[in-house]
Amino acid sequence: MPHFCSDEHVRGHLPRRTFLADMGMGFTGMALGAMLNREALANNAAWSPPNGLPHFAPKAKSVIWLFMNGGVSHMESFDPKPMITKFGGKSIKETPYADVQNPDKLAKERAPVPDANGNQRNVLFPLQVGYKKHGQSGIEVSDWFPHTARNIDKISIVRSMWTTDSNHGAQTQFHTGRHMLDPASPTLGAWAHYGLGSLNDNLPQFISIGTREYWNKKDGIYLGPAHDAVPLRIDPTNPLDFGTPERPFGKKAQAEGFSLVERLNALSGIEYPNDPATAARIASYELAFRMQQSVPNVIDFSQESEETKNLYGLNLPHCKEFGQQLLAARRFVERGVRFIQIQHGGGGAGAWDAHSGLKPNHTKLALAVDQPIGALLEDLDRRGLLDETIVIFATEFGRTPGSQGSDGRDHHPFAFSVWMAGGGIKGGYVHGATDELGFHAVENRHYVTDIHATILKQLGLDSRQLEIPGRKRLAIDHGTPIDDIIA
Repeated sequence: MPHFCSDEHVRGHLPRRTFLADMGMGFTGMALGAMLNREALANNAAWSPPNGLPHFAPKAKSVIWLFMNGGVSHMESFDPKPMITKFGGKSIKETPYADVQNPDKLAKERAPVPDANGNQRNVLFPLQVGYKKHGQSGIEVSDWFPHTARNIDKISIVRSMWTTDSNHGAQTQFHTGRHMLDPASPTLGAWAHYGLGSLNDNLPQFISIGTREYWNKKDGIYLGPAHDAVPLRIDPTNPLDFGTPERPFGKKAQAEGFSLVERLNALSGIEYPNDPATAARIASYELAFRMQQSVPNVIDFSQESEETKNLYGLNLPHCKEFGQQLLAARRFVERGVRFIQIQHGGGGAGAWDAHSGLKPNHTKLALAVDQPIGALLEDLDRRGLLDETIVIFATEFGRTPGSQGSDGRDHHPFAFSVWMAGGGIKGGYVHGATDELGFHAVENRHYVTDIHATILKQLGLDSRQLEIPGRKRLAIDHGTPIDDIIA
């Protein structure tokens, strides 16, 4: 951020305004401030904030984080389980897999929570859609995701995820690694933003698109508000909310106004030193000024061919909104944005929360997201961007093999699937496994922060080197990279 410097600053003298502000504290306050500053420096002599450079050679520059709110059924997406159809209508206890609910028969590490809010969903609910093998890898994918399946040889599926929140606080848990009732922790996007420098100062480096619930709206937490995501609504007819002046201003007038605001902001910085909220607000206003020029250009889809727009489904009402968001994501990473998180189905518990009517629910929602996702993978690939861009498809938890009511599935934190592509991730690969009913992750089990650790590794970051003094994180908060899916 540019700083307003007086001649007194240049000569090394104390500026008059700073002197008067310090006098307001009193001489005792001045002395105490100096002592505390020296103590802080002494205590943290071995620590310095990130310099914007990766800790080691990165394989990826950007991340597009696709998050399905509500809980996608892993069995009817990327981990088909024919046994629940074979034994449909029967209790789990009537199948050869009766021990799946017996912790003594499972791996030692196990999600330490009751099944689906304490409710047992024991009567198996048959698969509500078919599935096929796809690509040279022959990976099985639900028929609800044909466009994603067409790109399966670009994708690594992790079928052995687990979490500890059996309710929708799991949204926060997937983004931060912490249960929502634990002390708040930064999201993965905030850590990436904190650790890496900007690739384009005219655009935000961390963008959030789509609806986020109240329990999942903060990113920076103790890293500071400067590392919160910038929320954007993708609408080509209104490319930047509140970004147009109420009356026309010429470029010269805008520049003069901005210069005056810079000077006033610098004076505020003197009166309120070391206030991260003030600094973040100033930086956000400066970025907003630059975004007035840059964001409308990104959201101008008239620059794209009709073939590309149709590829994303912009010509189809059922997937136009999500298609526009993913096309914008590609255009943002093309221009150097680091981290873009796109929430699908936000609002309340989340649109994918199919406690009843799973078949119509997932049919409709998969139709809305599948074509744009397939288009994103293909478009990034043909433009040479997939090699440096990680695309992740994630959700908060899976859904029960047993039925809830007559035609739904309950929350299921014991097992679910996530997939990743690009940025040095293997293609056409499956890692981990669930039991025959999809009840538990039983092979190569991964808590959600293992996904975080994998992405940070590909970005060239070591989360332990990002730790802030006094903010010690548990080992599980850091996670462990899933090296098996890294090319």
